[in-house]
Amino acid sequence: MHSLTASSPRIPHSPTEKAPHTIRAGAITLNTSIYILVVDSLLEYSHKASSKMSDGILKPEKDYSDVLEVELSKLDELVKTDIQGAVERLLALEKQTRQSSDLASTEKLLVKIITIYKDAGDWKQMNEQVQLLSKKHGQLKQAIAMMVQEVIKFLDDAPNTETKVDTIENLRTVTEGKIFVEVERARVTRLLAKIKQDRGDIDAAAELMCDLQVETYGSMDNREKTEFILEQVQLCVTRGDFPQATVLSRKISTSYFDNPEVQDLRLRFYELMIQISLHDDKYLDVCKHYRAVYDTPSVKDDEFKWKDVLRSIVYFIILAPFDNEQSDLIHRIESDTRLQLLPMESELIKCFTLTELMRWPRIDEIYGGHLRKVAVFDVSDPKGEKRWDDLRKRVIEHNIRVVAKYYTRIHTSRLKTLLDLSDQETEAYLSRLVTQGTIYARINRPERIVTFDKPKDSNDVLNEWSSNISSLLGLVETLSHLISKEEMISAKA
Repeated sequence: MHSLTASSPRIPHSPTEKAPHTIRAGAITLNTSIYILVVDSLLEYSHKASSKMSDGILKPEKDYSDVLEVELSKLDELVKTDIQGAVERLLALEKQTRQSSDLASTEKLLVKIITIYKDAGDWKQMNEQVQLLSKKHGQLKQAIAMMVQEVIKFLDDAPNTETKVDTIENLRTVTEGKIFVEVERARVTRLLAKIKQDRGDIDAAAELMCDLQVETYGSMDNREKTEFILEQVQLCVTRGDFPQATVLSRKISTSYFDNPEVQDLRLRFYELMIQISLHDDKYLDVCKHYRAVYDTPSVKDDEFKWKDVLRSIVYFIILAPFDNEQSDLIHRIESDTRLQLLPMESELIKCFTLTELMRWPRIDEIYGGHLRKVAVFDVSDPKGEKRWDDLRKRVIEHNIRVVAKYYTRIHTSRLKTLLDLSDQETEAYLSRLVTQGTIYARINRPERIVTFDKPKDSNDVLNEWSSNISSLLGLVETLSHLISKEEMISAKA
């Protein structure tokens, strides 16, 4: 077998220049006349193809609309007595319209064929015809799309669920790998997933939905894409696949929810994000999601809703471990004027923003009865018990930070009294905060002394001394100016 390795043939540039008699391609030799014939055929094919298209619309070689009108009127009578004969005549006519690229007529014929079987109640034969018609040689893509859309409309009229499922599965087979019907495939898959979900087969429903990459569908509008992804996330959350739910949720840009027309989707999205963050005990993220819900216009305008959301914001911000972001957010939440309408929550968040000790027994006494009734700290929920224990940890950690701010050295017996802890618990909490980098502390166990003052090297001492001297000289200069000003005023008087 010889390979074609020769260079491309050379075409004459002017009428006087003669074309070569032969064109060599490895062991194959083509006559010039044959070569010219091939080129002419390609040009003619290209011309025909371009003549069929005008502004993106396929032009038929022959218009069968008049013939179709006459034939369909005759076939309507034949269908009543001989369905198979009517369909055969329609198929023969469909072949002619398809080969002539008559899109409008082909669409009508495909819809007519499947409608005949649907009206006759023969759904099995209808599905077979959908398969056959979609595989016809040279079948027009728009015609296939129209046929699929028409079958989707029939699904609500299915005699039973099994027939509906079979039809959906047939449509999924027909549309598989066809980009021009990717949206239709996604929609029927969504219907199938809903049926599976209603039957309790959450895993199968999730697998069906997660196979769809709707974010890549250019012909689907943003709202429908978002609804699809939210359903994917919901199914993953329902079956406990939180990592996959997190990955899917990142496909949605939160800036899309700035549109006031999609407030319902915004609330659905953040509700799912709250569930995911609660599963992982990411309290700061939960607080942020509740703040996004709180900023939704439909929630702001409903007093009952925003009060409930604002309470949750307070609970989860105080449960969040301390860091710079948490500290900044808790002060911004405290400055919300609406918080004054929730006196219990307002006083509670103020305890965490002031640099004052708050004894846990006292906090439990004042706020325990109220907090244990809310869902966040529900006694009957294991997660509620864990959050109550986490609240106690946050109170103790706050107290340690306050002590570290006011003390440079403190005896462990005094420290454990202030924290209402045992020796072991005191050391454990101190060690945790030191490891996290929240505070600096060193424990001298023989002397039972805790030192919070971080030792300074010579450079730090020198820099501090230099800063103090600069501040002192600045004050002296300011004082000198003020004295001079007073002397000038006295002299004028």
